[in-house]
Amino acid sequence: MKLRSFALLLLLAPFARAADAPVVLLWPNGAPGSEGKTEPEKVKSAPSMPIQVTSVHKPSLTVYLPTKETATGAAVIVIPGGGHRMLVMEHEGYAVARWLSERGIAAFILKYRLARDEGSTYTVEGHALQDTQRAIRLVRHRATEWGVDPTRVGVLGFSAGGELAALASVRFAGLLGDGIDAVDARPSRPDFQALIYPAIPKEMKPDKDTPPAFLACGFGDRQNISEGLPSLYLLFKQAGVPTDLHVYAGAGHGFGIRDTDKSPAAGWPFRFREWLDDQGFLKKK
Repeated sequence: MKLRSFALLLLLAPFARAADAPVVLLWPNGAPGSEGKTEPEKVKSAPSMPIQVTSVHKPSLTVYLPTKETATGAAVIVIPGGGHRMLVMEHEGYAVARWLSERGIAAFILKYRLARDEGSTYTVEGHALQDTQRAIRLVRHRATEWGVDPTRVGVLGFSAGGELAALASVRFAGLLGDGIDAVDARPSRPDFQALIYPAIPKEMKPDKDTPPAFLACGFGDRQNISEGLPSLYLLFKQAGVPTDLHVYAGAGHGFGIRDTDKSPAAGWPFRFREWLDDQGFLKKK
Protein backbone atom coordinates (compact mmCIF):
# COMPACT_ATOMS: atom_id res chain seq x y z
CA MET A 1 0.00 0.00 0.00
CA LYS A 2 2.82 2.40 0.92
CA LEU A 3 4.58 1.57 -2.35
CA ARG A 4 1.48 2.38 -4.37
CA SER A 5 1.01 5.66 -2.49
CA PHE A 6 4.62 6.62 -3.18
CA ALA A 7 4.17 5.83 -6.89
CA LEU A 8 1.05 7.99 -6.97
CA LEU A 9 2.95 10.88 -5.39
CA LEU A 10 5.65 10.57 -8.04
CA LEU A 11 3.00 10.59 -10.76
CA LEU A 12 1.22 13.65 -9.37
CA ALA A 13 4.38 15.65 -8.55
CA PRO A 14 4.64 17.33 -11.98
CA PHE A 15 0.98 18.38 -11.78
CA ALA A 16 1.54 19.88 -8.32
CA ARG A 17 4.55 21.88 -9.52
CA ALA A 18 2.69 23.05 -12.63
CA ALA A 19 -0.35 24.05 -10.56
CA ASP A 20 1.80 26.63 -8.76
CA ALA A 21 2.49 28.43 -12.05
CA PRO A 22 -0.10 30.94 -13.31
CA VAL A 23 -1.80 30.29 -16.65
CA VAL A 24 -2.63 33.18 -18.97
CA LEU A 25 -4.96 32.81 -21.95
CA LEU A 26 -3.59 34.15 -25.23
CA TRP A 27 -7.05 35.48 -26.08
CA PRO A 28 -9.15 36.10 -22.91
CA ASN A 29 -12.30 36.41 -25.00
CA GLY A 30 -11.64 33.32 -27.09
CA ALA A 31 -9.14 32.43 -29.81
CA PRO A 32 -10.01 33.29 -33.43
CA GLY A 33 -11.04 30.06 -35.13
CA SER A 34 -12.10 28.33 -31.91
CA GLU A 35 -15.59 29.80 -31.70
CA GLY A 36 -18.09 27.32 -30.32
CA LYS A 37 -15.43 24.84 -29.14
CA THR A 38 -16.07 24.38 -25.41
CA GLU A 39 -14.60 20.92 -24.75
CA PRO A 40 -12.15 21.09 -21.82
CA GLU A 41 -8.51 20.06 -22.14
CA LYS A 42 -7.80 16.38 -21.64
CA VAL A 43 -4.78 15.23 -19.63
CA LYS A 44 -3.39 11.69 -19.75
CA SER A 45 -0.56 10.28 -17.68
CA ALA A 46 0.75 7.03 -16.24
CA PRO A 47 4.03 5.90 -14.65
CA SER A 48 5.26 4.67 -18.05
CA MET A 49 3.76 7.55 -20.04
CA PRO A 50 4.68 11.24 -20.16
CA ILE A 51 2.01 13.81 -19.35
CA GLN A 52 -0.03 14.35 -22.50
CA VAL A 53 -2.50 17.17 -23.13
CA THR A 54 -5.05 17.15 -25.95
CA SER A 55 -8.23 19.05 -26.85
CA VAL A 56 -6.66 22.51 -26.67
CA HIS A 57 -9.19 25.16 -27.66
CA LYS A 58 -8.04 27.93 -25.31
CA PRO A 59 -4.35 28.41 -26.12
CA SER A 60 -2.38 29.70 -23.16
CA LEU A 61 0.96 30.41 -21.53
CA THR A 62 2.04 28.84 -18.23
CA VAL A 63 4.31 31.37 -16.56
CA TYR A 64 7.59 30.51 -14.78
CA LEU A 65 9.43 33.62 -13.61
CA PRO A 66 12.88 33.75 -12.01
CA THR A 67 13.48 35.62 -8.78
CA LYS A 68 14.17 39.33 -9.14
CA GLU A 69 17.68 38.74 -7.82
CA THR A 70 18.55 36.22 -10.55
CA ALA A 71 16.49 37.60 -13.46
CA THR A 72 18.52 38.31 -16.59
CA GLY A 73 15.68 39.95 -18.53
CA ALA A 74 15.67 37.19 -21.14
CA ALA A 75 12.46 35.31 -21.91
CA VAL A 76 11.89 31.99 -23.65
CA ILE A 77 8.59 30.68 -25.00
CA VAL A 78 8.79 26.90 -24.54
CA ILE A 79 6.87 24.98 -27.21
CA PRO A 80 6.37 21.25 -26.46
CA GLY A 81 6.14 18.64 -29.18
CA GLY A 82 3.74 15.77 -29.72
CA GLY A 83 3.25 15.48 -33.46
CA HIS A 84 0.48 18.13 -33.40
CA ARG A 85 -1.68 15.34 -31.92
CA MET A 86 -0.88 16.07 -28.27
CA LEU A 87 1.40 18.18 -26.10
CA VAL A 88 4.15 16.32 -24.23
CA MET A 89 4.15 18.50 -21.16
CA GLU A 90 6.77 17.24 -18.68
CA HIS A 91 10.19 16.75 -20.30
CA GLU A 92 9.45 19.25 -23.12
CA GLY A 93 7.48 21.71 -21.00
CA TYR A 94 7.43 21.85 -17.22
CA ALA A 95 10.96 20.50 -16.69
CA VAL A 96 12.35 22.91 -19.29
CA ALA A 97 10.58 25.93 -17.80
CA ARG A 98 11.77 25.05 -14.29
CA TRP A 99 15.35 24.65 -15.51
CA LEU A 100 15.32 28.02 -17.26
CA SER A 101 13.61 30.00 -14.50
CA GLU A 102 16.00 28.59 -11.89
CA ARG A 103 18.81 30.12 -13.95
CA GLY A 104 17.41 33.60 -14.34
CA ILE A 105 15.47 33.15 -17.60
CA ALA A 106 11.72 33.76 -17.68
CA ALA A 107 9.94 30.81 -19.28
CA PHE A 108 6.45 30.59 -20.75
CA ILE A 109 5.08 27.18 -21.78
CA LEU A 110 2.82 27.46 -24.82
CA LYS A 111 -0.26 25.29 -25.11
CA TYR A 112 -1.20 25.62 -28.77
CA ARG A 113 -4.06 24.24 -30.81
CA LEU A 114 -3.45 20.81 -32.29
CA ALA A 115 -3.90 20.31 -36.02
CA ARG A 116 -3.80 16.50 -35.85
CA ASP A 117 -5.80 15.91 -32.69
CA GLU A 118 -8.79 13.62 -33.22
CA GLY A 119 -11.50 15.51 -35.11
CA SER A 120 -9.43 18.70 -35.26
CA THR A 121 -10.36 21.52 -37.62
CA TYR A 122 -7.14 23.42 -36.90
CA THR A 123 -4.07 23.78 -39.12
CA VAL A 124 -0.36 24.00 -38.31
CA GLU A 125 0.40 27.06 -40.41
CA GLY A 126 -2.85 28.74 -39.50
CA HIS A 127 -3.97 28.27 -35.90
CA ALA A 128 -0.87 26.74 -34.26
CA LEU A 129 1.45 29.30 -35.82
CA GLN A 130 -1.01 32.05 -34.93
CA ASP A 131 -0.85 30.87 -31.29
CA THR A 132 2.95 31.01 -31.39
CA GLN A 133 3.00 34.52 -32.81
CA ARG A 134 0.39 35.68 -30.31
CA ALA A 135 2.49 34.22 -27.46
CA ILE A 136 5.53 36.25 -28.54
CA ARG A 137 3.41 39.39 -28.76
CA LEU A 138 1.79 38.77 -25.38
CA VAL A 139 5.12 38.36 -23.58
CA ARG A 140 6.31 41.63 -25.11
CA HIS A 141 3.02 43.33 -24.21
CA ARG A 142 3.39 42.31 -20.54
CA ALA A 143 7.18 42.61 -20.42
CA THR A 144 7.27 45.23 -17.67
CA GLU A 145 4.91 43.22 -15.46
CA TRP A 146 6.96 40.06 -15.91
CA GLY A 147 10.39 41.69 -15.65
CA VAL A 148 11.29 40.87 -19.24
CA ASP A 149 13.27 42.85 -21.80
CA PRO A 150 11.00 42.96 -24.89
CA THR A 151 14.10 42.89 -27.13
CA ARG A 152 15.19 39.53 -25.68
CA VAL A 153 12.21 37.27 -26.26
CA GLY A 154 12.91 33.99 -28.03
CA VAL A 155 11.34 30.62 -28.85
CA LEU A 156 12.47 27.13 -27.84
CA GLY A 157 10.64 24.33 -29.62
CA PHE A 158 10.80 20.53 -29.48
CA SER A 159 9.83 18.26 -32.38
CA ALA A 160 6.45 19.60 -33.62
CA GLY A 161 7.01 22.59 -31.35
CA GLY A 162 10.33 23.11 -33.10
CA GLU A 163 8.45 23.34 -36.37
CA LEU A 164 6.38 26.18 -34.93
CA ALA A 165 9.47 27.92 -33.54
CA ALA A 166 11.11 27.70 -36.97
CA LEU A 167 8.00 28.97 -38.77
CA ALA A 168 7.66 31.89 -36.35
CA SER A 169 11.29 32.78 -37.06
CA VAL A 170 10.75 33.21 -40.80
CA ARG A 171 7.11 34.33 -40.93
CA PHE A 172 6.72 37.41 -38.83
CA ALA A 173 5.64 40.14 -41.26
CA GLY A 174 2.11 41.36 -40.64
CA LEU A 175 -0.70 39.71 -38.70
CA LEU A 176 -2.29 36.31 -39.11
CA GLY A 177 -5.19 37.46 -36.97
CA ASP A 178 -7.35 40.54 -37.25
CA GLY A 179 -5.32 42.80 -34.99
CA ILE A 180 -8.09 42.74 -32.42
CA ASP A 181 -6.32 44.41 -29.48
CA ALA A 182 -3.15 46.12 -28.22
CA VAL A 183 -1.30 42.81 -27.96
CA ASP A 184 -1.47 42.39 -31.73
CA ALA A 185 0.33 45.71 -32.15
CA ARG A 186 3.52 44.14 -30.78
CA PRO A 187 6.06 42.56 -33.16
CA SER A 188 6.01 38.76 -33.48
CA ARG A 189 9.59 38.21 -34.68
CA PRO A 190 11.47 36.24 -32.00
CA ASP A 191 14.87 37.62 -31.01
CA PHE A 192 16.36 34.11 -31.07
CA GLN A 193 15.27 30.57 -31.85
CA ALA A 194 16.21 27.20 -30.40
CA LEU A 195 15.14 24.14 -32.39
CA ILE A 196 15.54 20.85 -30.53
CA TYR A 197 15.06 17.77 -32.77
CA PRO A 198 12.52 19.82 -34.76
CA ALA A 199 10.16 18.81 -37.50
CA ILE A 200 11.74 20.99 -40.17
CA PRO A 201 9.27 23.04 -42.23
CA LYS A 202 9.41 22.57 -45.97
CA GLU A 203 10.92 25.34 -48.05
CA MET A 204 12.72 27.05 -45.19
CA LYS A 205 14.25 30.21 -46.64
CA PRO A 206 16.21 32.04 -43.95
CA ASP A 207 17.58 35.48 -44.75
CA LYS A 208 19.50 38.24 -43.00
CA ASP A 209 16.45 39.04 -40.82
CA THR A 210 16.15 35.48 -39.50
CA PRO A 211 16.96 35.45 -35.75
CA PRO A 212 20.08 33.65 -34.40
CA ALA A 213 19.59 29.91 -34.00
CA PHE A 214 20.58 27.14 -31.60
CA LEU A 215 20.10 23.66 -33.07
CA ALA A 216 20.31 20.26 -31.33
CA CYS A 217 19.35 16.69 -32.17
CA GLY A 218 20.44 13.08 -31.70
CA PHE A 219 22.60 11.13 -34.16
CA GLY A 220 20.09 8.29 -33.90
CA ASP A 221 17.03 10.39 -34.69
CA ARG A 222 14.98 9.97 -37.84
CA GLN A 223 16.88 10.76 -41.04
CA ASN A 224 14.80 13.82 -41.85
CA ILE A 225 15.93 15.33 -38.52
CA SER A 226 19.45 13.93 -37.95
CA GLU A 227 20.45 14.86 -41.51
CA GLY A 228 17.92 17.65 -42.05
CA LEU A 229 19.12 19.75 -39.12
CA PRO A 230 22.74 19.93 -40.36
CA SER A 231 21.33 20.91 -43.76
CA LEU A 232 19.29 23.65 -42.08
CA TYR A 233 22.47 24.82 -40.34
CA LEU A 234 24.08 25.29 -43.77
CA LEU A 235 21.10 27.35 -44.92
CA PHE A 236 21.44 29.55 -41.85
CA LYS A 237 25.17 29.90 -42.42
CA GLN A 238 24.68 30.89 -46.06
CA ALA A 239 22.18 33.53 -44.95
CA GLY A 240 24.62 34.90 -42.37
CA VAL A 241 22.51 33.80 -39.37
CA PRO A 242 24.66 33.11 -36.26
CA THR A 243 24.00 29.44 -35.48
CA ASP A 244 25.18 26.70 -33.11
CA LEU A 245 24.66 23.05 -34.10
CA HIS A 246 24.91 20.10 -31.68
CA VAL A 247 24.41 16.49 -32.78
CA TYR A 248 24.65 14.01 -29.90
CA ALA A 249 25.92 10.50 -30.62
CA GLY A 250 23.90 7.85 -28.79
CA ALA A 251 20.77 10.02 -28.60
CA GLY A 252 17.57 9.62 -30.54
CA HIS A 253 14.33 11.58 -30.56
CA GLY A 254 12.56 13.19 -27.61
CA PHE A 255 15.27 13.53 -24.96
CA GLY A 256 14.12 16.95 -23.70
CA ILE A 257 15.09 17.45 -20.06
CA ARG A 258 14.82 14.39 -17.83
CA ASP A 259 16.28 13.88 -14.35
CA THR A 260 17.14 10.32 -15.30
CA ASP A 261 19.12 11.23 -18.44
CA LYS A 262 22.86 10.86 -17.87
CA SER A 263 23.84 10.84 -21.54
CA PRO A 264 25.87 13.58 -23.26
CA ALA A 265 22.59 14.87 -24.75
CA ALA A 266 21.55 15.89 -21.23
CA GLY A 267 24.05 18.73 -21.52
CA TRP A 268 22.18 20.59 -24.25
CA PRO A 269 20.43 23.03 -21.84
CA PHE A 270 23.83 24.15 -20.52
CA ARG A 271 25.10 24.64 -24.05
CA PHE A 272 21.93 26.60 -24.85
CA ARG A 273 22.43 28.91 -21.87
CA GLU A 274 26.08 29.40 -22.81
CA TRP A 275 24.98 30.28 -26.33
CA LEU A 276 22.43 32.79 -25.05
CA ASP A 277 25.13 34.40 -22.94
CA ASP A 278 27.59 34.45 -25.82
CA GLN A 279 24.96 36.13 -28.04
CA GLY A 280 24.41 38.81 -25.39
CA PHE A 281 20.87 37.83 -24.39
CA LEU A 282 21.67 37.25 -20.70
CA LYS A 283 23.52 40.46 -19.99
CA LYS A 284 21.58 42.58 -17.51
CA LYS A 285 20.89 46.14 -18.64
